[in-house]
Amino acid sequence: MTRLACALVLSALATGAAAQERIDTRTLTCAALRARVARDRTVILARSETAYETVHLDSGSCQQDETGAPAYEPSADVPSCWAGWRCKQRNSDSGQR
Repeated sequence: MTRLACALVLSALATGAAAQERIDTRTLTCAALRARVARDRTVILARSETAYETVHLDSGSCQQDETGAPAYEPSADVPSCWAGWRCKQRNSDSGQR
């Protein structure tokens, strides 16, 4: 194989491994959704074709400038299933001037 062909194959493999599937929360029961988050620790959950977010097993997965917030997602059996934690930007404005 030529160097170019090898590079293309390795690039395709790396891209596939880096891509993470979006899990449609509406197709899983709440228990199955929570089990999936527990198993994979970080997942991308989609509640519709265009609305999705990254959810973590624990709030410690957030960056220093972020804080963990409960992630409630619609599941097949529960309208607002607690799935794990999402990270949100910390508010640096304390409201005092």
